[in-house]
Formats: sequence, C-alpha cells, structure tokens
Amino acid sequence: MDQRIAIFAVSVIFSFLVCGEANLAKMTNAVCKSYNESWVVIHYCRLKAYSRTKTSLNINATFIEPAKKIHVHAKMMKRANGYKPFLFDYTLDACLFMRRRNQPFAKIIWNFIRNVSTVNHTCPYEGLQMVSDFHRIEVPVPLPSGEYLLLLDWLFDLKPQFATNVYFTYVEDIA
Repeated sequence: MDQRIAIFAVSVIFSFLVCGEANLAKMTNAVCKSYNESWVVIHYCRLKAYSRTKTSLNINATFIEPAKKIHVHAKMMKRANGYKPFLFDYTLDACLFMRRRNQPFAKIIWNFIRNVSTVNHTCPYEGLQMVSDFHRIEVPVPLPSGEYLLLLDWLFDLKPQFATNVYFTYVEDIA
C-alpha cells in the first residue's frame, strides 16, 4: 500500500514539474533614471525584441565614484486600475546580500541576472556595470496572470542614486 502512495506522489510531482514550465513572462518596457549623474551615468536601458514572445533587457551604467554602501528598495506592483502594491516591498543591504545571499525574494531576482551581468562580486562597485541580453524569465513562485512592474531604487550611502523599473506581462498556463 505504501508503495502505491509513493508512486502516486512521485508521478504527481513529476507531472507538476513537467507541466509547470509552460508559463509565459515577457518584458514589455524598461525605464532607468539616474538621480545623480555625478555618481551614476546610465548609457542605455532598453529592450530588444527577438519575437512576439521574447525580449531581452540591456542596461549599461557607469559608476563614477566607488559605491561601498548599497541598498536596494525593491517593490513589486500589479496592474489593476493603475499599479497597486503586490507581493513584496522592502529594502535590503545589497553588499550584505552579495556576501551571504540569504534574502529569498532578492535571491529570485539575483538568479535571473547572475549569468548575464557584471555585478557578480562584493562591494565596492566602480566603473562599468551592465546587464546584457537578459531574456530568460522562469518565475519560481505562482503568480496570477496580469501586468506587473518591478521597481528597484538603488541607494548609495542611503541616498537615492538611480532607479530601474521593469514592466512585464505574465500569463499563467491553466491547461
């Protein structure tokens, strides 16, 4: 009897993993703004369309001064008669995260960009920092279908320096 339950449980988990990858997440817009161009210069922040369902994000910025104390205010918004707060809204110490990687939501975002960016080391950050050809989005948490906005405000020495806003559409596969 226990063997049948184990086989059933394994088959349910396997079917969930196989069928769960059919979700579609597509970036629709990217907006980056520098609040202090004497510290951060954003050269470009754009999406490149490869097909109707695939776009890639490219961000190129130069940090003029060394950034030693970096905090990120991350906020997820969902569109419903305007963008409303959704899922998370918190500030984290980015330098501490790069040393320990112990924040769950930050780790989700980090896993998206770690292979396509130059920010894969600990503080201080100086010079050219970039995210290039980021297009693979696999959302590990269940989200309802809809339009979303990921707001990232970057604070150096607790002063806002620049913002990265990424708009995306998520379609949940119901079948």
